[in-house]
Amino acid sequence: MNWKTRGSLCALALSMFAGALPAQSGTHTQSSDSPVTINVMDRLRVDANQWYSDPPYKTTYPYVEQLLRFSVAQRVHRFDWLLEGSQNAVFDVPATSVSPVAAQGQLGLGGTYYAANGNNTPPVGASFRQGYLRFHASGPDSTFRLGRFEFVEGQEMQPTNLALAWLQANRVSHRLIGNFGFSNGQRSFDGIDAHYGRTGWDLTAMAGRPTQGVFNMNANPELNVDVQYLEYSRSQARSHVLWRVFAAGYHDGRTGLTKTDNRALAARQKDHENIRIGTYGADLISSVPIGPSSVDILLWGVLQNGQWGLLDHRAGAALAEAGIRFDRISTAPWLRGGFFRSTGDGTPGNSRHSTFFQVLPTPRIFARFPFYNDMNRREEFIQVIDKPTSKVELRSDVHFLQLASANDLWYQGGGAFDNKVFGYVGRPSGGHSSFATLVDISSDMQLTRAVALNLYYSHSFGRSVVHADYPSGAEANYGYLELVYRWTVKQKAIPGK
Repeated sequence: MNWKTRGSLCALALSMFAGALPAQSGTHTQSSDSPVTINVMDRLRVDANQWYSDPPYKTTYPYVEQLLRFSVAQRVHRFDWLLEGSQNAVFDVPATSVSPVAAQGQLGLGGTYYAANGNNTPPVGASFRQGYLRFHASGPDSTFRLGRFEFVEGQEMQPTNLALAWLQANRVSHRLIGNFGFSNGQRSFDGIDAHYGRTGWDLTAMAGRPTQGVFNMNANPELNVDVQYLEYSRSQARSHVLWRVFAAGYHDGRTGLTKTDNRALAARQKDHENIRIGTYGADLISSVPIGPSSVDILLWGVLQNGQWGLLDHRAGAALAEAGIRFDRISTAPWLRGGFFRSTGDGTPGNSRHSTFFQVLPTPRIFARFPFYNDMNRREEFIQVIDKPTSKVELRSDVHFLQLASANDLWYQGGGAFDNKVFGYVGRPSGGHSSFATLVDISSDMQLTRAVALNLYYSHSFGRSVVHADYPSGAEANYGYLELVYRWTVKQKAIPGK
């Protein structure tokens, strides 16, 4: 089995594992009149959580997540439409996994699900996930869409180079705007997007308002938040290089909520001004064959300005990664490493907010044990990827984590998902910057064309920051077993209709 075939199976398994849908602006291959297509996806995940110790509260517990998504779609001449609903539930969430002490807070994702659903157990809901009408203009790939849809920044072009496709899906896209596909509530947008592309380049624009969801099982209401996005990307040098420039605007009008930052609580409670932030950035990914191997590099960086309520906002983040894949070895082992740095706020008493703001991401892709995110963080990592068979991919990462500023917070979360809570959580650092070391391993298996089985295990060695908040025990474990089933049927049109 060659690398191309193995890579295609790998990409399919990874898309199931991350919960991300295919890029919304990719090439459309349907004919002018297509049959009605029915899609069903059922995901069952059994989680095991052992959070940092916080007696007498429950930090070791299992819980079960179940997500059913079902859609109907059709292409008619230059239009296509899609309607999709979901039924989502979380079982066995412990009622004693949320500490009333702010520094300890929600003790793992089970506690987050419990708190985000009005302290109800089990959290269960049904949601209108997507419903849109899309117009296809003349040309190979030009569309305009209106309605409720999922949107993922960074996936506007679909590279044919499989290494670039993996890097795009796992190290670039979702970092600022994503569908939060790992959670059961997930995220959609009400709005419009337009896409214009030709061979080798793409221009995409989007404006929308996110829905509730993520950890809240009622993903129907719209939030008082809006986002705008514009990008231009280009593929060069026989598809060995893909680069992108982009800008995103974010406005949060939920002025009744207390913002999460490193100011004193009294100062934050008095701040009822809107958040308005602009993010401007670029990235480049490349994979070049060199003899029997392929060498890849990834560069990503953003700058931000605007208003964080009463404060001026100035922040940024940057990433540099490189790797080598040994293509001549039958399992094509891939060794990678890199460095990430985002700004933190070192002076909480002044008039400027300097913590990098991650907007509306899918943080679990970049923090596979999601006890942290990209805010106020410095990281070095190494990862190894291998495919012992064509249907199995193994991956192991080691992340060395620090806070960028010891005067800022330990941040967690993925942005607005409810009109009653801010969406990001911040724990005190205790004046430390040494955060944690994370070691993990995963196995993604494509058992059949319709069924995938994914396993994950991780261990966190908490350092000074974690010890300050959890003095009773600063080590944690998280793992899961996940089964994903996908079923598609095309109902042919009735003759004469």
